[in-house]
Amino acid sequence: MASVFSMIINGDLPGRFVWRDDTAVVFLTINPVAPGHVLVVPREEVDHWEQIDDALYAHLSTVARTVGRAVKDAFDAPRVGLLIAGLEVPHLHIHVFPAWTLETFDLSLADKDPDPAALDDAAAKIRAALIAQGSAEFVAE
Repeated sequence: MASVFSMIINGDLPGRFVWRDDTAVVFLTINPVAPGHVLVVPREEVDHWEQIDDALYAHLSTVARTVGRAVKDAFDAPRVGLLIAGLEVPHLHIHVFPAWTLETFDLSLADKDPDPAALDDAAAKIRAALIAQGSAEFVAE
């Protein structure tokens, strides 16, 4: 059975995408720890991050860093957080989010009912920052 992330990637479930390439996608999480919290997800269903090949890991890291710079700019954050938790969905995903305090890294404090308009606004800000940084070819609409 396909993971929930594969269903989002395939368009079977909705997602607010900000990045798409042949190997990975990035979309907003529905439970953000801060506005602008995104997930970097490989198209390939891989459960455990330590089991991916080096090329995929390098690509995901590059995408996370690129999108992280856009998140930092879009939300004027002093830091960008990055976490690989791997407990919520059995499909590798890297959390990238603007961070102001250490509490931002606590996924148990995530918003369980975010405003859909705020999620749409966050996606638009990240897309605009990606375009401004020269990554327009990967920006998802």
